[in-house]
Amino acid sequence: MVPRPVGDGFEVDDDPGRLDLDVVWRYLSEESYWGRGRSREMVARSIERSFRVVGLYRGSAQVGFARVVSDGVTVAYLCDVFVLPTYQGAGLGKALVDEAVNGRGLASVKWILHTEDAHDLYRRYGFSKPGPRTLERTPDDQS
Repeated sequence: MVPRPVGDGFEVDDDPGRLDLDVVWRYLSEESYWGRGRSREMVARSIERSFRVVGLYRGSAQVGFARVVSDGVTVAYLCDVFVLPTYQGAGLGKALVDEAVNGRGLASVKWILHTEDAHDLYRRYGFSKPGPRTLERTPDDQS
């Protein structure tokens, strides 16, 4: 994908080589509730092994991120979505999620997402509360 402008000097881009790993790692490991304590190496490996990553930029500075894990055919998992606090509230999360979910031919696959917040944002893209058939297994569940 060629970087796509989203207004006011911001753009989204799915070039993993453009990511600022320090920005992503710092936010995930220090500011997010879901990724607290992740090592820099773990974040780097998760990016390398993802189906797609989308960065949000203002000029050369990275201000947001989203990661997609998928087989590219039937299912995709949206994770690690963030916009730095300074830039929140300006609709930039919409552009980031829209590109992650609707770009690269994944608009028609089944999407999965886990979140404790931003439910209104994700509802705009068809996400809803899981039904009674939804189960998940976390590392803590394994004995």
